[in-house]
Amino acid sequence: MVKKLLLMLCFLLFAVVTTASDFKVSDIQIEGNSRVETSSILSAIGINAGDQVTLGDVDEALHNIFNLGRFEDVSAELTEIQGAKIITFIVKELPLVRQIEFQGNKELKRDKLRPLVTFRIPSLYDREKVKSSVEEIKKAYIEDGYHAARLKTNLKTDINNEATLVFDINEGDKVLIRKIAFVGNTVFDKGDLIDVIETRERWFLSWITGRGAYLKDTMDIDIERIKAAYHDAGYQDVKVKPAEVTLVDDKYLDIMIEIDEGPQYHVGKVNVSGDLMYSEEQLLQGVKLKPGDVFSREELRNSIVALTDLYADNGYVNANVAPLTNKDRKNLLIDLNLEIEQGTQVYVERIKIHGNTKTRDKVIRREIPIVEGDLYSARRVKDANRRVRNLGYFDEVNVTNTPGSAEDQTVLDVAVTERPTGTFSIGVGYSSVDKLIAQGSLSQDNFLGYGWKLRLSGSLGSTSTTYSLGLTDPYFLDTDWTLGFEVYKSEREYDDYDDYRTGGAIKAGHPVTRNSKVYLTYRYEQKEILNIDPFVTSAIILDAEGESTLSSITAEWVRNSTDYYQDPSRGGISRVSLEYAGLGGTDNFIKSMASHRHFFPLFWGTVFSVHGELGYVTATTDDDVPLGEKFYLGGIRTLRGFKTREVGPTDPDDPTEYIGGEKMGYFNFEYLFPIAEDLGVKGVLFYDTGNAWTDDEEYFSDMRNAVGAGIRWLSPLGPLRFEWGYNLSPRDGEKDSVFEFTIGKAF
Repeated sequence: MVKKLLLMLCFLLFAVVTTASDFKVSDIQIEGNSRVETSSILSAIGINAGDQVTLGDVDEALHNIFNLGRFEDVSAELTEIQGAKIITFIVKELPLVRQIEFQGNKELKRDKLRPLVTFRIPSLYDREKVKSSVEEIKKAYIEDGYHAARLKTNLKTDINNEATLVFDINEGDKVLIRKIAFVGNTVFDKGDLIDVIETRERWFLSWITGRGAYLKDTMDIDIERIKAAYHDAGYQDVKVKPAEVTLVDDKYLDIMIEIDEGPQYHVGKVNVSGDLMYSEEQLLQGVKLKPGDVFSREELRNSIVALTDLYADNGYVNANVAPLTNKDRKNLLIDLNLEIEQGTQVYVERIKIHGNTKTRDKVIRREIPIVEGDLYSARRVKDANRRVRNLGYFDEVNVTNTPGSAEDQTVLDVAVTERPTGTFSIGVGYSSVDKLIAQGSLSQDNFLGYGWKLRLSGSLGSTSTTYSLGLTDPYFLDTDWTLGFEVYKSEREYDDYDDYRTGGAIKAGHPVTRNSKVYLTYRYEQKEILNIDPFVTSAIILDAEGESTLSSITAEWVRNSTDYYQDPSRGGISRVSLEYAGLGGTDNFIKSMASHRHFFPLFWGTVFSVHGELGYVTATTDDDVPLGEKFYLGGIRTLRGFKTREVGPTDPDDPTEYIGGEKMGYFNFEYLFPIAEDLGVKGVLFYDTGNAWTDDEEYFSDMRNAVGAGIRWLSPLGPLRFEWGYNLSPRDGEKDSVFEFTIGKAF
């Protein structure tokens, strides 16, 4: 007689009818497996035929089989045949997933969702991996602003136990932050705290900018930013609780941040101790915090950096400044002791340069204002980083120091990553200044790896034709002298006449200070004014008709203290020049120019810049100043909102004919903000003011004004400028606004 009992019933029966707690297994059988080998299951069971087993042994065997991760269900049956006990383990295999599908996803496409599924196909269904995948997909939707997204999984299994895993997604609407509220804040109002954090409330352009999205990691950092703001205002005991985020009607998020400000602390005593390189009074001059000041952690950090840099500039590269504070809660004072451990004075043993596959070592080395054997200087190392970066030859520059062969020696490590420095382009375009243009150019800022600058360009337009060739060596014969030349030819059509020029120039320069150079340039030109419009009546223009020659020498001083020449955010560029024409030739004049542009970094990567330029030209003989050497303002490079060369003096008898001025002055105020940093796209808002005047008029009389906006893109084809200017006081014949753009001109 064959008896088949369920395992639990069987074991209960055995517990009742026998005092023995175990039994002998005659045989072990496996049923239900098709893909998993029987031997693999048997090896996991840990029970063999002939063993004495207990209930616990069978239970452990079931767990071992299930832990293989290959089965959806596992059970056991006990069969007794003629007194022999046989245990049969019945398994139900997990389906083999051969396909993964997504349903209901519109905002996030399959290409973005598929990598978030953490198991490969084909593979057996894995609950934990599916659960992990669901969490990753939900996280992706939350990061994209879909906090109300719902997700479930379906498994479609066929008769062969093969399945398609379906992620069924209900995305819902994009959920943005409706309101950020602060509780307990009295020191800072909501606007002050909003300015501190990165998280923002939604606004009417959120559908474009994405503003108002909630990211937990960003919010966690924002909590620390709020704490830092209070610490800098003296509230050292401030407590900021984690943000409470509430989903409202699956449409909006409301965020509440609770703040316990605590009392405000001031600075008590301030001391400097330890290894004093100078007297305590001298060192305290570099400490930003003074007794009685509000205790600010930012000022404390600045003080530590100032002292550390002071020691590092004198070779103590490993100097350590430890701030020791004593908090007086009763009087709300914090005493500060800055303990200095100067360490060993260090010298530069060796300068190691690597990563430069094209650029010669000497091109980099000459930009490093420190040589082997010098006392280490943190200031000069920072300057080396800036100067090598400003060469424009490298994507990355990293100047660090590593230990040398002795305790008082260090190795200066200069690691660079080369970037392409040559460009070749041929194309057809359109400029609002030069109209239709066919242009080609070849430039190499690091010619042959020696740092030579080569320029070869040509353009053919409906109103202009130009050709030029130039080569400059910034360190001629490995000296500090700069030497270069340029030859050029241009033919330009203006409204009233054509201007043809052919010439060349030789330039030499030498540094004066760390950031400034002087240049001396000799220029020779053959010029011709021709094809004067038959309706022109101006005697000044008519008298200029014909050929002339220019032979001049120009002295120029240039100072550049910007942080990064290619895209400055701080510092300034100054130029002062004086040109004398009369070294032979027919043109005789003196022209002086002065300009300065300064950059001020603001918040969120924005920059404010101010540019001003003044000029004056006068004849040195009884002849007039040549027509082409006078000042004409207007256009994208001087005063936007006005047509090119249409700001300045006009002929008294015909106000439509611009004759140029002997004086000029203009100012540009710009606010630049990033639009797409990775692509090099920026926006600009500007205000321009200026004019050009005759010799008998006063500077800054009758200033012309314009405002506007534009986009600048450092594209692969060269810098692009698209700018629209609005004339604030248009006169007869002038447009209210002018849109202009240029390609391949320096910003």
